[in-house]
Amino acid sequence: MPYNFYAFMDRMKYIRRWSLMRSVREENIMEHSQQVAFIAHALAIIENKIFGGNVDSQKCVLYAIYHECPEVITGDLPTPIKYFNRSITGAYKDIEGEACEKLLSTLPEEIREELAPYVKADTSSEEWKIVKAADRLSAYIKCLEERRCGNTEFEKAEKSIRDDVTSRNMRSVNYFIENFIPAYTLTLDELEKGII
Repeated sequence: MPYNFYAFMDRMKYIRRWSLMRSVREENIMEHSQQVAFIAHALAIIENKIFGGNVDSQKCVLYAIYHECPEVITGDLPTPIKYFNRSITGAYKDIEGEACEKLLSTLPEEIREELAPYVKADTSSEEWKIVKAADRLSAYIKCLEERRCGNTEFEKAEKSIRDDVTSRNMRSVNYFIENFIPAYTLTLDELEKGII
């Protein structure tokens, strides 16, 4: 019997983000998920090594890899719609949950048991909070990239996302913003000056 799960995951590359915005460069949920995984891993390491925390960095990475997977079924609902009111937000969360179940049903049972905890993340965990912060940092970085290219379409989003990220008051996030975000505004030549 053929199983469809990984073919579904491969379709993440077709789901475009920022559909209501004019973008200089399009972004899909597959590349976004990889960036979120990088950032979530960094945040977990910062939390553990700099601040003495006890976060499972591998769980953060796996949560991040799968955090957008329901969108291969639902598509990417733009943030202003997704969070318009509690009723819409709640309904969309239910739809995402059903999409996760549908995706998991496309795996052999033995594998499903291994992946289910990551596809259906524990949203009350510290690891999930880190992934959600990494998700917002990824969105903030997208805004910085667009603005660096002269796209004023992302001005308001940049400010509101930065406000959201900093309001989380997470020490690993604040450390990342202070120490890593400035490099995202540099050109390749400026980045290379630090290593050549």
